[in-house]
Amino acid sequence: MLSDDVQAISVDDHVVEPPNVFVDHIEPRFKDRAPRIVERDGAEGWLWEDRFYPLTFQGNSKTRRFRPGEGGRGDDLFARRYEDMIPAAFDVHERVRAMDEDGVWAELLFPTFPRFGGTQFLQAEDKDLALAMVRAWNDWMIDEWCAAYPERFIPQTLIPLWDVTASVAEIERCAAKGSRAVLFVENPHPLDLPSFPTGHWRPVFEACNATGLPLSMHIGTSSGLISPSPESSPSVGIALCGINSMSALGDLIFSGVFNGLPNCRVALSEGGAGWVPYVLERLDYTWERSRYGGLENTAPPSEVFAQHVWVCMISDRYAIRNRDAIGVDKIMWEADFPHNDSNWPNSRKVLVDALIDVPDDEARSIAESNARQLYRFPRA
Repeated sequence: MLSDDVQAISVDDHVVEPPNVFVDHIEPRFKDRAPRIVERDGAEGWLWEDRFYPLTFQGNSKTRRFRPGEGGRGDDLFARRYEDMIPAAFDVHERVRAMDEDGVWAELLFPTFPRFGGTQFLQAEDKDLALAMVRAWNDWMIDEWCAAYPERFIPQTLIPLWDVTASVAEIERCAAKGSRAVLFVENPHPLDLPSFPTGHWRPVFEACNATGLPLSMHIGTSSGLISPSPESSPSVGIALCGINSMSALGDLIFSGVFNGLPNCRVALSEGGAGWVPYVLERLDYTWERSRYGGLENTAPPSEVFAQHVWVCMISDRYAIRNRDAIGVDKIMWEADFPHNDSNWPNSRKVLVDALIDVPDDEARSIAESNARQLYRFPRA
């Protein structure tokens, strides 16, 4: 069971950028072109390169402030203005209060306007401006948000996905500033970027190996979730989001990205964990029997996973039951605050109930220790 002294760490939460992020932190020569919040047609959003990006916060019945006439379902879950969200979505001091209420000690945060892997900036017409925006977001996250409560937030940072050399430089710059993880994508190909098997991203993986920064690959960063047909409910992709992580895992391992990089590590974010034993069994079976080319991994997939990959869970009974087959040291916990899957303000209670029959040391590993070790984030 989960002891009261465990400091629960959520490895997948989200932050809505406050309006000052880019204006305050971008290089002075780009300040007049930095994204800023404007209002159009009753909605607030970011204006950048003459394009308007409405706020895209998706909350739930506890984190979204509903307007008169809204039923609290479907599109009502999306905020159109900052006042439609609880302040903890975008204010660091309110966030810590919400974490205290939720029983969460520390969080690893994913962006909103840049999208979870920074793919928004691929749309830039001026890539120099986009690089300045990446750097501004990173400086804000490290120097302002995380610095306000350094024991409560694990800094992770964006890279300019369109430029591998600049990405390596930004990884090294942010590692020196205190970053503990690199935001990346689960599959570059749907974004019109080179795939993992091409070897294009090798310098990025090498930089992460050298700096010790894990790569965070959030579901949907490949451009979306599974949708069997145009008529399918979005709930299909949400319920089966683990398929994205399964696909990413197979491609990463079979393409050999980890070969020769013992300290390169990947966290598959928000993809669940209960599926891992079956997928590893199937990957091993295929690797041993396959007659097709392109299998570049030099060790069985299950061994590659054990050395290089971590997974996380919100509410996942099958992961708990099969934790030995996954590896207790491979499972981390997430609260997904303030999104629709979040159990705020009862996240710790849900976690306690999930771990009720788990030995204390294993419960501590899942709730706290694994995250501290992976992200090199020791207790103060």
